[in-house]
Amino acid sequence: MKKTLNILALFVFFLGFGQIDNIADGESITFRIHYGILTAGNATLTTQKTTYKGAPHLYVKGTGQTSGAVKAFFKVDDLYESFINTETGLPSFYVRNVKEGSYRQHFETVFNHDNNTLILTDKKTPANGSKVIKSVKGVQDMLSCFYYLRSQSQTDLKVGTVINMNVWIDDEMFPFRLRVVGTENLKTKFGTINCLKIIPSVISGRVFKEKEGVTMWVSNDANHVPMLLKAELAVGALKASIDDYKNVKYPLKFTK
Repeated sequence: MKKTLNILALFVFFLGFGQIDNIADGESITFRIHYGILTAGNATLTTQKTTYKGAPHLYVKGTGQTSGAVKAFFKVDDLYESFINTETGLPSFYVRNVKEGSYRQHFETVFNHDNNTLILTDKKTPANGSKVIKSVKGVQDMLSCFYYLRSQSQTDLKVGTVINMNVWIDDEMFPFRLRVVGTENLKTKFGTINCLKIIPSVISGRVFKEKEGVTMWVSNDANHVPMLLKAELAVGALKASIDDYKNVKYPLKFTK
């Protein structure tokens, strides 16, 4: 299994600006990544309230690892970090440090939203130095877009909503489109919960089977916690299902 958190992050995006006030300090959400009955690995997202350059921020850390038999022949150990300004919902600093088989990459990005630029530093190859890249208004990184989406009110994120956005992935900018297509009662290990069903448009080709081969289900409440992520890949179907959660701000309403 390759690029575990990349797959997760492609499910979540944003448009505009706004405060992040529905994410609790110390929240933790863990997903089980699996192909059918085979567990391929896990991914965990944690939050911590902090300050960055004197401003209140939410520090988000995402980790992803392969496990079991999959780890024996393809080891993944990914780390993503983002410092998100809680007043604007925009990222200030972003880290992608991944080890996937023999592949290694370590990028750091500093965002300047005042003049729509960013500074990209290749930490794996220091000789490459840093470079200033022209950005666009309101750009998000792969973690910050996730929490901005979750911070949307139930009025703003509802059936029929269409969102267009720009997301900084690895060392490139990508446009995405997201559609909230309906609601569904979803069975999880914790019980059944009502969810919004969301379909993002993604780039087809080497990874995804179809342009809209990805579906996400998030709790239909003020938390908007992802419950299930499903991707039709060129080599089969991958799922990420919620496996554990802690310190979610509002109670999740599961029924048996």
